[in-house]
Amino acid sequence: MSTPYPSVNSGSAGGILASRELIGANLFLAGVLLVGTVGYSLIEGWSLSDSLYMTFITLTTIGFAEVHELSPAGRLFTILVGLTGIGSVAFIATRTAQLLLNTRAFRVRAMMKSINAINDHYILAGFGRIGERIAQDLMRNDMSFVVIEADEAKASEIERQGMKYLIGNAEDEDTLSAVGIERAKGLILTLPEDRANVFATLVAREMNPDLYILVRTDTNANRRKLIRSGADKVVAPYEIGADRMAQVLLRPSVDRFMERVLQADAFNYTMDEVLVLPESSLAGKTLQAANFRQQFEAIVVAVMDGKTMGMSFNPGPTELIKPNDTLIVMGSVDMIAKLKKEGCSPN
Repeated sequence: MSTPYPSVNSGSAGGILASRELIGANLFLAGVLLVGTVGYSLIEGWSLSDSLYMTFITLTTIGFAEVHELSPAGRLFTILVGLTGIGSVAFIATRTAQLLLNTRAFRVRAMMKSINAINDHYILAGFGRIGERIAQDLMRNDMSFVVIEADEAKASEIERQGMKYLIGNAEDEDTLSAVGIERAKGLILTLPEDRANVFATLVAREMNPDLYILVRTDTNANRRKLIRSGADKVVAPYEIGADRMAQVLLRPSVDRFMERVLQADAFNYTMDEVLVLPESSLAGKTLQAANFRQQFEAIVVAVMDGKTMGMSFNPGPTELIKPNDTLIVMGSVDMIAKLKKEGCSPN
C-alpha cells in the first residue's frame, strides 16, 4: 500500500519557512508592544507600567477596564494598536499551529520512510508492560521491529526509546499493511484483550500465510481459540509468572542457574539457537568429528532436526549434525558468535 504522504524535503522546507515567518511576526509584535507603551505614555502622560499594561490588554483582547479614562486621541491610538496587534497575534497563532502540524507530518513521513525500508522484521502490536519489555529485549538483540500502538499518548515514550512505531489499530488491514506485514518475519500480539488478539491474528494470517504469530493471552482457556485463529504460539504470562514463583521455592538452585544463564550481560554466557546452514563446516559431521567442544568451547544442549522438528536432548559425540538442523547451545557470547560465523555458515 502506498501511503499518500508528501515528500520529506517539501515538509522540511515548509517548516523552515514557517519558522522564519514566526520569528518575524514575533519581532513585529514586540515592536507593536513597544510602540504602544511609548504611545500611551506620550499621549496620555501615563507611567510606563500603566502604558505597557494597557497595550497588553488591548493586544490580547482580555476585556479588562481601561487603566485610566482615555482622551479622544488615546481612543484612536487604541484602535490602531488593536487592529495592528490583534492581527499579528492571530497570524502567530495560526502559523504556530501550522508549524506544529508540519513538524508532526514530517516526523510521520520520516518514520514511514524508515519502516518501508526494512524487511524480514517483527511487528509488535501493543506497547503495554509486556509489550515494552519485549521491545526492549528485541532492541538489545539488534532485532529489526516495528511497534503498533493505539494510544497516541505513548508515542513520545516509544520514540524516546528509539523504536520505529505507527499509531494505529493492529486489527486494521491498512495499519498492518503500513508496517509491512507482507514482508515481515513475525507478529507479536500483546493487545490487552484476547478478543482483539484473536481478530488481529485472523487478519494477519490472511494477509501473510507464512507469518510466524506469537500471541499473549490472559487465560489458558483462550489458547485453543487463538491457535484455531492462526497463532503459531500462545503464551500466558500470568501462568508463566506463577510457575516461575513456584520454581523459586521448589528448585531454588535450578532457578538461580537458569537466571544466570539467561542474563548474558552479567556473566557473558547465554543460551542461544544456531541454524546449521548447508555447506557449513559442521553440516554432515558428528560432534566428535567436528571437534566441537575444543573448537567452540560451547555446550550443545539439544539438536533439533530441520525436517521432522524432533529434538535430541544432551546429544552424544556420535550425534550427526545435518544441514538445516538447529543447535541449542550454551556458552559465552563471543564463542556463540564464532560458532555462527565459522561453524554454521557456508565457508
